[in-house]
Amino acid sequence: MVANDGSREEDGSAPQQLLTVSGIVKEFPGLRALDDVSLDLASGEIVAVVGHNGSGKSTLVKILAGIYTEDAGEVHLANDAGEQSELYVIHQDLGLAAELTAIENLGLSRDTGIRGLFPFRAGVERAHARELISRFGEPFDVDVPVGTLAPAQRSIIAIARALDGWAHPHNVLILDEPTEALHASEVEVLFAAVRRLAAAGAGVIFISHRLDEVMDLADRVVVLRDGAKVADESTATLDHDRLVTFVTGVTKEEEEHGTSGRTVGEIVLDVTGLSGEAIEEVDLQVRAGEVVGIAGVLGSGREALPAMIFGTEECTEREFALAGEPYERRSPQESIRRGIGFVPGDRAKYGSVRPLTARENMTLPNFSELTTPFGTVDERAERRHAAQLIAEYGVRPPRPEQVFSQFSGGNQQKIVFAKWLRNDPSLLLLEEPTQGVDIGAKRAIYDAVDRVASAGTAVLVCSSDAKELVRLCDRVLVLRDGRVGAELSGDSLTESRLIMEGYGLMSEESK
Repeated sequence: MVANDGSREEDGSAPQQLLTVSGIVKEFPGLRALDDVSLDLASGEIVAVVGHNGSGKSTLVKILAGIYTEDAGEVHLANDAGEQSELYVIHQDLGLAAELTAIENLGLSRDTGIRGLFPFRAGVERAHARELISRFGEPFDVDVPVGTLAPAQRSIIAIARALDGWAHPHNVLILDEPTEALHASEVEVLFAAVRRLAAAGAGVIFISHRLDEVMDLADRVVVLRDGAKVADESTATLDHDRLVTFVTGVTKEEEEHGTSGRTVGEIVLDVTGLSGEAIEEVDLQVRAGEVVGIAGVLGSGREALPAMIFGTEECTEREFALAGEPYERRSPQESIRRGIGFVPGDRAKYGSVRPLTARENMTLPNFSELTTPFGTVDERAERRHAAQLIAEYGVRPPRPEQVFSQFSGGNQQKIVFAKWLRNDPSLLLLEEPTQGVDIGAKRAIYDAVDRVASAGTAVLVCSSDAKELVRLCDRVLVLRDGRVGAELSGDSLTESRLIMEGYGLMSEESK
């Protein structure tokens, strides 16, 4: 087994290299997702791959899994004495059928060959399932639907299924965010199983955004940032602060601090005890002229909050008031009527009607200024209105009659922003407001947020981009496991502090 310092195995022999990734390049239109990325993995080794949003982790996993084909470079799996190593990927959703038992799930991926012609042998399959699961710790019931099992037990079933039928132990297992739905005690059960697997000779790649878990489990950490590898270091020589610096690319001396130069007014949004599928007992206030951010890693509940407030996702609360008035039965229609605007993270699915023109998309939420005395839309007035908005927000090309889907991503986002801001909302909800846009569109969107906040709009920004939150916000709430874990403002609002709080870490300096 590889020691934490990367030294040779105890018997003095060099560990066998199972996976070699050399100079991988992957490009998409307008984006180099991976830029000359290389890494290796030895028998008995656990290597973590980490990086912030958009770093290239997902693209790398998809190339290793064969979903994407690299544009340059190569991936090589070991072939030892005629035995070809194989690569298995367990994604975050595990790929299990919740209504089937562990026995049935384990059998789904097995090549039964001629045995498939014979009746199902329940006793043999049950014994096989129990034997597979026993490799990873305490046994559990294999005859109940896996949907009724604990998340850690489901993860073990997924791992056991991947290992079923391995011809030899020197294979590669990739775990992609495996702890997202696990509690601390369940994480330790999973990690014990992974350590046993590595001790038997497998190589493990562990993809995670939880840096404390990375430091606990991995022998070595590879850090990606903006598609490039920026670090490859043993956990024995790495501490949390240095790891956060690798992820962000910013040292404590270099990073910007949040400031609050705005004048804020009365409370616009006042929520107590907001709870839902991904949120638990969140209290939230946003004042007129204030920009409040919501941070947190994927699965923290951050991404669910705007939809709950707007009325497109179910939730409960003890109190919910908008501009001092109770707002209990929320719906998109009523939210629009009460002056709420919502720019969703997925503009193609939820923020636009792609076959319609820019003009038609911009005027969708409110026709009150554009109707004739007979209740029909005055298209001439609508065209004038759309042309003004296109000029104001710098949409390119400036063609109101061009179909929405034919604009670039950044210009589509400008149109979606214009659609809501034309109504002078009292509360603006933003979910990943600059996702998938270029730097020019990002700057224009930031300017628009500054402008409407200065005019008195209360703004709530939910974003996975820590730099963006520092740039835009007066203060930021950090969610962890559906609850508010920290609130940062002023000198405490920095990119590294946001990331560390999101991961549940605190530097010695911050304690």
